[in-house]
Amino acid sequence: MGDPEDQIYGKVSSDMDPFKKIGTKIPGFSGYIERQARRDSDKILRDTLADRFEELWQRVSGLQREFIRNNQIKYVDDLEAAAIKLRTFSDRIRLAPRGYSGLFDAVNINQDELTQLYEYDAAMLDLVEELNRAIDNIEMSVGTDGLDAAIRHLEKTSQECIDVYNRRSEVVYGAAST
Repeated sequence: MGDPEDQIYGKVSSDMDPFKKIGTKIPGFSGYIERQARRDSDKILRDTLADRFEELWQRVSGLQREFIRNNQIKYVDDLEAAAIKLRTFSDRIRLAPRGYSGLFDAVNINQDELTQLYEYDAAMLDLVEELNRAIDNIEMSVGTDGLDAAIRHLEKTSQECIDVYNRRSEVVYGAAST
């Protein structure tokens, strides 16, 4: 029957999923699985962010069409700056090079840098809500003196999205240069 320790190990290892079994036998394989999980998580995050910012862009686009229908062309131009920023941001995230999603392969990210990246990711998600409120504010401000300020706020918040993305990239590129 063999050594009791061998029997216990056999039982535990037989209960492992195939990836864990391979990981115990091939040096470095578990690291590969962890990197792949990070890549998958990053892709899900990027797709989610891009989808949400695409929805925001569509809302702004809808407002522009509404202003055109109501012969308020001035506001169409004013909203265009925010619309371009939202669209640019959405495209940058969705079409980010593989280095963004596989950054853990090409760049040695330490724990502090990883924490910073997650903070920027959380900030981008928070900006979705802030932008939704800014667009809601524009919708509520139509026909009031506050419309110009509401549009300026949307443009400013849209720029914040690009700024957060750029600061996140600086963390990645800073880690790459070390």
